[in-house]
Amino acid sequence: MKATVSIIMGSTSDLKVMEKAAAFFEEMEIPFEMNALSAHRTPAEVEKFAKNAEVNGIKVIIAGAGMAAHLPGVIAAMTPVPVIGVPINATLDGMDSLLAIVQMPPGIPVATVAINGALNAAILAAQMMATGDTDMMQKIKLFKENLKQKIVKANEDLSKVEYKFKMN
Repeated sequence: MKATVSIIMGSTSDLKVMEKAAAFFEEMEIPFEMNALSAHRTPAEVEKFAKNAEVNGIKVIIAGAGMAAHLPGVIAAMTPVPVIGVPINATLDGMDSLLAIVQMPPGIPVATVAINGALNAAILAAQMMATGDTDMMQKIKLFKENLKQKIVKANEDLSKVEYKFKMN
């Protein structure tokens, strides 16, 4: 079994956010790899990774970075593999990271999720790969149905909460 998704983070300090993507891939039984690479501190390793991602069987890259957050864009500049950027809240409430990732020049797209949104990045990656994989598409549909059921149950629980002026 080979990894089909790569989770990259600028530093292991980002692991607390990025592990949500790993947990989703575990649940969905999607093989993935996870590495720390820095656009500023290990640029040669980032280049080697990005240029070899496609031949290594990687279908989607999730890159999380904080502050200047150049990692997703640098990777996207060097690979045809889709890149999903996860802005990490390191400073400025993560707005610096968000803007650095989302403001890519024409021709170098990086799909971008919410600040600290690694779970949504993983779901989006799975949805991208599921377009050509009926088994994975079924898993995505089941995952989304389970999300719906959690809200239905929460609403049922709320109906049991009593207040003097609550009418439902």
